[in-house]
Amino acid sequence: MSATSPTISIIIPVFNEEKTIGSLLHYLNNDTGHDSIKEVIVVDGQSTDQTVQIAREGGAKVITAKRKGRARQMNEGALLSSGDYLYFLHADTYPPRTFVSDIKKALQKGYKAGCYRLNFDSTHLLLRFYGWCTRFNIPAFRFGDQSLFIKREFFEEIGRFREDLIVMEDNEIIHRIREKAGFRIIPKAVMTSARKYKNNGFIRLQLIFTLIYVLYHFGIPQEQLVKLYNDFIH
Repeated sequence: MSATSPTISIIIPVFNEEKTIGSLLHYLNNDTGHDSIKEVIVVDGQSTDQTVQIAREGGAKVITAKRKGRARQMNEGALLSSGDYLYFLHADTYPPRTFVSDIKKALQKGYKAGCYRLNFDSTHLLLRFYGWCTRFNIPAFRFGDQSLFIKREFFEEIGRFREDLIVMEDNEIIHRIREKAGFRIIPKAVMTSARKYKNNGFIRLQLIFTLIYVLYHFGIPQEQLVKLYNDFIH
């Protein structure tokens, strides 16, 4: 822990996010009051577009992951980071402007990890309902698009993200966190993109996500879950 005010490393896994990463970095650098942000690390999964160039121009520390996969990318970013706290964020998700102080307050109260509620950049009634559900402390409603903050030493203690998981890595680590410590759901919301819902259908996509969640908990192999995801989600 730093001798002065504890610092935060923001870790963003990306793959072909040239349309989103630049505006997110601008927001983090200019609109959030970032004195305690030690660094913003963008971990690239070998993108084929201009993601890396845009991230560098946006002031991020860019790492090219040895292997593609969100869990692997986030673990690599954490390993090379230097902040006291880790904050994992998706490239199309914007935390509240107060996220630094929000996270510090939660951790100072004794929580070792937590997340936000979720809002979408859409007024569609179903998406408003999906977001409303995330206020409840129910494991089935906890996923990476709500972001995740965690104390560095606790992240190491619980064994980081499971790199054998291509899907459900976010839900799985929260399950392990909850077994060992309190998990704080900050009563504010991140704003995430509704692009996948718009591209795949508001009901259809949620049904697919639900199916993947159920099959995962029934022990269906990752290869089959990934195939289901790739075959039906665009």
